[in-house]
Amino acid sequence: METTSQVDGQPQGTEGARPSRPASRRDDALYRRADFPWYGLDAAYTGPRWLMQAAVAGDGAVEHGSLGHGEEPSVRTEGGADKERFAAVVTVAAHEGRRTADGTGMLEATTVSSAAWLAGAGLLTVTWPGQIDHTLRDDWLDQQTEAAWELADDLEGEVWSSLTLPVDGRPTPFHYRESEYGWVLAGTAGEVHLGAYGRGMSAYGLAFSRVEDLGAYL
Repeated sequence: METTSQVDGQPQGTEGARPSRPASRRDDALYRRADFPWYGLDAAYTGPRWLMQAAVAGDGAVEHGSLGHGEEPSVRTEGGADKERFAAVVTVAAHEGRRTADGTGMLEATTVSSAAWLAGAGLLTVTWPGQIDHTLRDDWLDQQTEAAWELADDLEGEVWSSLTLPVDGRPTPFHYRESEYGWVLAGTAGEVHLGAYGRGMSAYGLAFSRVEDLGAYL
């Protein structure tokens, strides 16, 4: 799975699936640069939509990004965060391993595990367990992120179950798991791998579709 990328032109790790923030023109331009389609919740969902972050590889190609739906999540459990209702959809360009633009190395192929990893890491970055002191959260996040990586590499493991959801109106199989912090799912839809995570919104009632107009997320 790809472990290095850039967000808004700055080097980042795959933990780049971070909490959302208000979209800027620069964010919008980065999403529009992608040579693959973005996916979000379908038209049956009528709530708020917002851009999260997109990431590019070392050769400048847009690799993946996330679109938010519902309430923008807080990273703290105080103040009613447990009542948040949101779902983030991660779109990952599906490609085989390829040589970097300068010819000095190779970029790893992307897989369903890539989408599962990004979704799992994304959920963790908007989670702050109530029993964890702020001085210990970094250690907790490191441990849980490593666990999410291992789970993403074992999609046939017992932690995952099968869930079929519509993608562009077609039944599509996903790997699905729940935790005390929310849910994560991942699958493949044509030329992209899809991941999603959320809490407060049931994954069982979701449907995904290609985003024809990013303006709905601005």
